[in-house]
Amino acid sequence: MTLAYVALGSNLGDSRQQVLAAMDALDALPATYVLQRSPLYLTPPWGVVEQPPFINAVVALDTELLPEPLLDALFQIESNAGRVRAERNGPRTLDLDLLYMEGVTRTDERLTLPHPRMVERAFVLLPLSAIAPTLEIPGQGTVRALLERLDASGCERLP
Repeated sequence: MTLAYVALGSNLGDSRQQVLAAMDALDALPATYVLQRSPLYLTPPWGVVEQPPFINAVVALDTELLPEPLLDALFQIESNAGRVRAERNGPRTLDLDLLYMEGVTRTDERLTLPHPRMVERAFVLLPLSAIAPTLEIPGQGTVRALLERLDASGCERLP
């Protein structure tokens, strides 16, 4: 089994329900178990700012899936939620990003691990810090230290 972290986000439709349903879908993947679920956060849009705010979260998985089959499963869960890839950083019903897999460092056309832009995004590091503050991102530092460098003032933990 391998420890992996997946970021979840949504800003179209019932975003809270989309994220919670995706967490359940991740837990239902073959040979995969959700170990931890972060709190949900309401966060401002990033990239394209003229869109609704997002609901964001992170889950920790224990999985036997290799990176590519796990990525394929994430894309399928997004598709099942009605995700249409129309605009980069634009609105979406569901966005799932494979952030980190223990012991896996890679860069290729399809997948880069750890996720190359996660250290720039408070909406990723804030929920990740809630479940894995001491996780060491290779060559970057701990999640907690990386989060301290960012402005998370627009992010709000939801009840």
